[in-house]
Amino acid sequence: MGRWRASSSSLLLKQIKLTSQSFLFSSSFPSSSSSSSSFLLKSTQQQQQHIPISKQSSWGFRFLSANPCPSPIYDNDFIDGVHEFSQNYEEEKEKVEKERVTNIPVKAYFLSTSIDLKSMQAEYSCNVIPPTSRSSSNYIALRYFDFPFKVAGTGGEEIGSCWRYMVVFQYGSAVLFNIEEDEVDSYLELVRRHASGLLSEMRKDDYAVKEKPLLKDDMQGGPDYIVLKSLDIDGIRIIGSVLGQSIALDYFVSQVDGMVEVFTDINRDMEKTGNFTMRRKKLFQLVGKANSNLADVILKVGLFDRSEIAWRDAKYAQILEYLREEYEVTQRFGNLDFKLKFVEHNIHFLQESLQNRKSDFLEWCIISLLSIENIISIYEIIHESTAGNL
Repeated sequence: MGRWRASSSSLLLKQIKLTSQSFLFSSSFPSSSSSSSSFLLKSTQQQQQHIPISKQSSWGFRFLSANPCPSPIYDNDFIDGVHEFSQNYEEEKEKVEKERVTNIPVKAYFLSTSIDLKSMQAEYSCNVIPPTSRSSSNYIALRYFDFPFKVAGTGGEEIGSCWRYMVVFQYGSAVLFNIEEDEVDSYLELVRRHASGLLSEMRKDDYAVKEKPLLKDDMQGGPDYIVLKSLDIDGIRIIGSVLGQSIALDYFVSQVDGMVEVFTDINRDMEKTGNFTMRRKKLFQLVGKANSNLADVILKVGLFDRSEIAWRDAKYAQILEYLREEYEVTQRFGNLDFKLKFVEHNIHFLQESLQNRKSDFLEWCIISLLSIENIISIYEIIHESTAGNL
C-alpha cells in the first residue's frame, strides 16, 4: 500500500510539472488565439512524430485522472491490502457482536397471600401463554406488546424487545420481565384485582438477564444477573419460579421471625417472674400461624416440587440449579425450618404449662367440692345428734 501511494504522488507531481512547462512554452508566442492554437497543434504533431508512444500521453493536452492506475508490479500489494482490510473489518464486526449485550430487567414482587389464577386467566385470556407442562397449575405466564424502548448495551443504547412478560403465582408473587420502573404499577394493578390478603408493605427484589448471542456456554452467572444466549418463554418460567419462591420465602421468614420474637419476650418474662401470663387463645393463634406458614412454604410455594421444564432440558436444569444456589433457597428454608422448630418447642412447653395450670385449677375445684361435701356431712351429723337429744 505504501509503494502505491508513492507512485501516485510521483505521477501527479510529474503531470503538474509537464502542464506548467507547456503553459510557459505557449505564453512565449504572440497572444493571438488562432496563431497560438495553430502553433500548438503543429508543435504537438511534430512532437508526436519524434516522441515514442510511451511519452505521448505526457506531452499531450488530454486530461489525466488524479487516481493512479496500479502498476502490474504492485498488483500483489493491492490484493493484499484489500484482503487485509476485509479481514480487519470481519474481526471488528465479530468483536462488536461478541461485546453486544442486551440487558433485560427483572423485578419480583410479593403483594398478597393468595391470587385467583382462574379469574385472572379468564379476564386476560388473550395475553395468557399456553402452559407446556402439567406442573404449571400454580402460576400463569402473560405476554404484552408495547412500543420498543431503549435499553443499555455495551456499545450504547439499543432498541430492546417490545414484548413484556409477567409470571403470576397463586401464593402471591408476581415476576415482571422487560418492564421499566414507571410501568410497574400499571401491571401490578392487573394482579391486585384478583388478589386477596393484600399486604400493607409489598416486598420487592431486582434482578437482570443479559442476552449475549455469541456466548460459548449455555449460561454464565454474575452478581444480580445471569447471561444467556437468548431468553425464551421456558427460561422466563424457570427464572420466574425461582425469583417468585425467593421473594415469598422472605415474607414467610419475616412472619416466623415475628413469632420467634414473641416467644423470646415470653421466655424473658418467665425468667424474671417465674410465670407467664399468655392466654390460651393467643397461644392457639400462634400455633395456627406457625402451622399455616409451614404448610404454605411446602405446599403452595412448592419449594421441593420438580420442574418438568428442567427435567426435559439440561440447559434449563442448569439455570434452575444456579439460581437456587444463588438465592440460597435450600439454606434459607433450612433456617426457616429451624426457627419453626424453636417456635414449636416453645408452643409445646407453653401448652403443657397451660395444661398443668388447668389441672391444678381442677384439682382445687375437686378439693373445694370435697371440702364442702364434708362440711355438709358434718353439719347433718351434728344436726341429727342435736335433734335426737331433744
